[in-house]
Amino acid sequence: MAWISGGCDPRRPLAVLRLPAVALALALLAAPPVLADQRDPALAPLFERLKRADAVEGPGIEDQIWAIWFRYPDRVVASLLDEGTVLMSRRRWAEALDRFDQIVARAPDFAEGWNKRATVRFLLDDLEGSVADIQRTLLLEPRHFGALAGLGQVYLRLERPAAALRAFQAALDLNPAMAGVRRQVEELRAWLDGSDI
Repeated sequence: MAWISGGCDPRRPLAVLRLPAVALALALLAAPPVLADQRDPALAPLFERLKRADAVEGPGIEDQIWAIWFRYPDRVVASLLDEGTVLMSRRRWAEALDRFDQIVARAPDFAEGWNKRATVRFLLDDLEGSVADIQRTLLLEPRHFGALAGLGQVYLRLERPAAALRAFQAALDLNPAMAGVRRQVEELRAWLDGSDI
């Protein structure tokens, strides 16, 4: 799940869209065949590097992971994901939700489809739906630090700070470079230490 305050920028996948069209087309033609999404074997070494990365190297590795998560070999699904992400950036939540609904129906094995729908459901205040989609995301990709950070945000909205802290900490265990999530963990720990929870 992509959260503005959770350290995962929902616009990050749109970085590809800023490339000139010709450069993007050439890059796609030159790229090796896409293995697909969360099953790509390139992820395991990236996650190992991410755990050891410093504040300078970490965001670049995170970007590489997001780029892999954002890929899907079916062109219809890839197009729907691009459309939905653009619609999200324009705050057209209902239209974005429609695109992500189509993705999860067409490609139920694609973690990022569920993750994006979880984000839109959160923005539409469908918290139960968001949690259900996050759970599906994590079933498909247990290392999805963005979904875990998003789960923390949902739990904050549900006024469940201890559960939010656990979700944020799980995200940080996977991706220590998430500065926004680290701040939330510190604030929640301080608050919980002073409360009766």
